[in-house]
Amino acid sequence: MVFSTIMFLFRFLPITLALYYLAPPKLKNTVLFICSLVFYCWGEVRFFPVMLSLILLNYVCGLAIQHFDQRPGLRRFFLIAALVGSLGMLFYFKYANFVLESANALLGTSFAPIQGIQVLPLGISFYTFQTLSYSIDVYRRDVPAERNIIDFGAYVVMFPQLIAGPIVKYRDVSNQLHVYKGRYCASQIEEGMTLFTFGLAKKVLLADAIGALWTDIIGIADSPSTTFVGLANASTPLVWLGILAYSLQLYFDFSGYSMMGIGMGKMLGFDFPQNFNYPYISASITEFWRRWHMTLSGWFREYVYIPLGGNRKGLKRQILNLFIVELLTGIWHGANWNFICWGLYYFVLLAVEKLFLLPYLKRGRIWPHLYTLFFVVVGWAMFVGNDPGVEFGLLFQRLFIAAVLPAQLRCAAGRVGGMLHPADRKAVGQAAQPHPDPGGHRPAAADRLHRLCGGQHQQPVPVFQLLIKEVSAGWINIPTPVSCADWAATRCSQPLPCFLPPCLRWICLRRTALTARWKTPP
Repeated sequence: MVFSTIMFLFRFLPITLALYYLAPPKLKNTVLFICSLVFYCWGEVRFFPVMLSLILLNYVCGLAIQHFDQRPGLRRFFLIAALVGSLGMLFYFKYANFVLESANALLGTSFAPIQGIQVLPLGISFYTFQTLSYSIDVYRRDVPAERNIIDFGAYVVMFPQLIAGPIVKYRDVSNQLHVYKGRYCASQIEEGMTLFTFGLAKKVLLADAIGALWTDIIGIADSPSTTFVGLANASTPLVWLGILAYSLQLYFDFSGYSMMGIGMGKMLGFDFPQNFNYPYISASITEFWRRWHMTLSGWFREYVYIPLGGNRKGLKRQILNLFIVELLTGIWHGANWNFICWGLYYFVLLAVEKLFLLPYLKRGRIWPHLYTLFFVVVGWAMFVGNDPGVEFGLLFQRLFIAAVLPAQLRCAAGRVGGMLHPADRKAVGQAAQPHPDPGGHRPAAADRLHRLCGGQHQQPVPVFQLLIKEVSAGWINIPTPVSCADWAATRCSQPLPCFLPPCLRWICLRRTALTARWKTPP
């Protein structure tokens, strides 16, 4: 059940709020717990035992840690039991098949995948981290152990933050969980409704609409009759436009869900922490991670980075700690190598900034923002590398290699390497043939192109030489991402006066070519 669906908006949420507001003060947590379980089981009922077992495990271990307060060995034992149980459940459902597949690929083994775990339990990455933070905080004596299992269950499975965060620590809501009367007020409910509405608008009006561009490019279709560009057919400018659209869609979608979760929390009387703070205006990668998914960054900083030593044990140890945190961040996001590469990618950027780049970024005004936005967008290209319709290598090829130049300049690059780009070899060979007019005369441009291309195109096309001669003849125009065949045919048949500015000659050529294409019968 997604927050933006009709089922949730007009049935589940109104009924839940009505029951919650009408319930006696001491039964509100019970209503919240039961309604959250209904929300969880709506589409994932078979994983209900997973959720229930994690609640029971961390509840019992928390009580045991507090009970054996004067016995460090037993406290440590129950902490390890809680950590192993929670992380083991997360590993089994999210990473077990990935490890088996990687072992088969790297070692040549033939482990069979585990059946029945192709679909992840709803929100397991989020509520697992919440149970971990609870057990660790109880062990540190930062919070007392929760004695009421209903209150603890309501914290773990609370539906506003179950599927997309923010990651809420127990100490953030423990006081509010035990306020049975006067937990919320009219102004708080109004603020929550406002946040929920804005979050819904982010998701439906912005994220879904912008994301459609990226969907059209990679070729994912709900209907087989729908046509798409496809990543293999997209030019570099189009792919960059798609990645920018994906970056905006990811932000509006994720921040929209977080805003809806925070808004519903306020309607229920809880103050959830902020999760996004305009991350795309950051002036460094370091600042970006202080603004993006703030609860996740804070969780890793508090429970991994600082316990490892943080920046207190020298620069080398700080870089090592940063490597561990970013590697775990990438692994947390998904069981695939592209997520691991994504985490290590940010480690390199953060390490470079820590070592020497940050002072220069602080002195800049415009270029630090452009630098940050560029590398963040490239990072999202790495992040999306395993989605349906996306091939990791092809995506980066389209971004930086294969289609970084228009077709005519790719031909020139092929000349330098002693061969023509495979996609253009046949097309240019055909276009390079002499094209006599109806009177039996060959256009001068076609004759020149035929001669420079080596007659029947048995040799690679010397496009650099062609471009130099074109410049000297006043023919140069603005390169466009068209095929070599279209370019060559247009240039051979549509000579334009050399006194026209390049931009006007480009417009005339493109208009002529497009008009001819439209008039061609299918």
